[in-house]
Amino acid sequence: MSTIRLTMAQALLKFLDQQYISIDGVETKFVAGVMGIFGHGNVTGIGEALERSPGNLAFVQGKNEQGMAHAATAYAKQLNRTSIYACTTSIGPGALNMVTAAGTATVNRIPLLLLPGDNFASRQPDPVLQQVEAGHDYTISATDCFKPVSKYWDRIVRPEQLMTAALQAMRVLTDPADTGTVTLALPQDVQAEAYDYPASFFDKRVHVVDRQQPSPDAVKRAVELVATKRKPLIVAGGGVQYSFAAEALAAFAEKFGIPVAETQAGKGSLPWDHPLNVGGVGVTGSLAANKLAKEADLIIGVGTRYSDFTTSSKSAFPHQDVQFLNINVNRSDAVKLEGTALASDAKVALTLLAEALEEAGYASGYKDGEIAAFNAEWNAEIDRLYSLEREDGFVQTQALGVINETIDKDAVIVCAAGSLPGDLQRLWRVGSPGGYHMEYGFSCMGYEVSGAFGAAIAEPNREVYSVVGDGSYLMLHSELVTSLQEGKKLTVLLFDNHGYQCIHNLQRGNGSDGFGNEFRYREQPTGGYTGAPLPIDFAGHARSLGLAAYKATNAEELREALKQAKAETRTTLIEIPVLAGTNTNGYESWWNVGVPAVSESEKVVAAHHEMNKKLAQAKAY
Repeated sequence: MSTIRLTMAQALLKFLDQQYISIDGVETKFVAGVMGIFGHGNVTGIGEALERSPGNLAFVQGKNEQGMAHAATAYAKQLNRTSIYACTTSIGPGALNMVTAAGTATVNRIPLLLLPGDNFASRQPDPVLQQVEAGHDYTISATDCFKPVSKYWDRIVRPEQLMTAALQAMRVLTDPADTGTVTLALPQDVQAEAYDYPASFFDKRVHVVDRQQPSPDAVKRAVELVATKRKPLIVAGGGVQYSFAAEALAAFAEKFGIPVAETQAGKGSLPWDHPLNVGGVGVTGSLAANKLAKEADLIIGVGTRYSDFTTSSKSAFPHQDVQFLNINVNRSDAVKLEGTALASDAKVALTLLAEALEEAGYASGYKDGEIAAFNAEWNAEIDRLYSLEREDGFVQTQALGVINETIDKDAVIVCAAGSLPGDLQRLWRVGSPGGYHMEYGFSCMGYEVSGAFGAAIAEPNREVYSVVGDGSYLMLHSELVTSLQEGKKLTVLLFDNHGYQCIHNLQRGNGSDGFGNEFRYREQPTGGYTGAPLPIDFAGHARSLGLAAYKATNAEELREALKQAKAETRTTLIEIPVLAGTNTNGYESWWNVGVPAVSESEKVVAAHHEMNKKLAQAKAY
């Protein structure tokens, strides 16, 4: 047997460089490169391998471990999971900084390969710098923290273990039903140990993603269910995007006259102005979708995991005869809400179901013009919110309207947390496929800037915008420097409302007077944060990093700043001061957040009683 003598780290890179994915006969190089920050736990192992023998793998120098892992996640998401970047760090704090990003990728079902350094397998220098010593179990290290947020986890304590671990890693990373974070913990000494690897281990491997076919009996059960229903509503989730099923979804909806509501991950599955697209559903949903949801006797979930936001904490679908048909490659999602499971690739299932329903002569029972009337009402509301003005400051919904109407139709917006995801799901009119990039499975503050950088790597020919609040920006913006270093331009649209105003609104909506969520000076000597707002110069901060920067305090200034930003050749930030509380909310939805049963405040107790009323109207499970 022919062998090649390599260190474990060299062998890992050589293996990754030969991995490809094939979907519908289209073959793509799966691992584009490695993002990394070096420390003693990886610089002489993977670091040396990347320096001397990277093959065709690109290397991107991160500035924050969590940030670069978010960038890798966004890169894979933007490309519908057809390509990834791996991430390498040292042991200890460098590794642990990626745990949040690991959870983000796993919750959103996005492939992310993490290669953190680990303790010496030999234990000769025990305890090594940054080692976590668990006295009760010496096999535990910092990298064990990745186990709950990884879909596959392994520790390579001998160089030959790499072979089985790497193959298992690729199995998970390319599995539509079970993908997420894969963590391969790499002990510092083992990275540098040599082994005679079989040459065949480095052969080109093409991981073919076969479209999962439903059983004939499952299709029959689905047809029998749909045939009894007059007012179905489709809920399009991220699975529509990742299975490239947008055309099949449109054809299915049009054939049977069924309205389509969207989750955050599914937004953009149909164009915003498609007559059957009724917008987002649930807590951050549109009035059109939420009204239709109340009347629906069947929910056809396509590639959705039915988060509490999508279902309004299981209160969005109150019809006494409502049932669920769940099309999903992931069986745990397919059985939610006691639904009829159609375990299948979305594109395949929609095509087969359409054929069978057409043969059965099915048509929905919506009246002529009924869906159009709901959409007309909602579009008038969007127009109203886009045109709102106040003399005392800039309204957030108006600012979003200016942006939506000014930037390129094929631009990509990236967002994740705060009040902006709600406004965007309700109001944003998606211009082209892939133009709406929302991380809302984890709603991870700090994803916005890093994610925009990842999207810019994935789509270098499109304008990419990070839509971010001041709270998220302050948490994590390090990869702005990396975007300058790499020449990958993005534009940060920073909405400054002086704090965590989304949660401030939630507090006050449930009886609180507001506590700990605004960026204000502490009143001296013993007061709370009730002083003047902190005067942060975000545009000045951006310039100090090397970015171009502008500030826009009204619609006219914002339009001009957007034009100037597009003309810039480097990453740019536009600071947009907006009035707190000028975001959207409600639209016949409810979110169960758990209000205290006992409080010194009568307002809190009243809010608790109101919660119980809503809870009584929701499904229990």
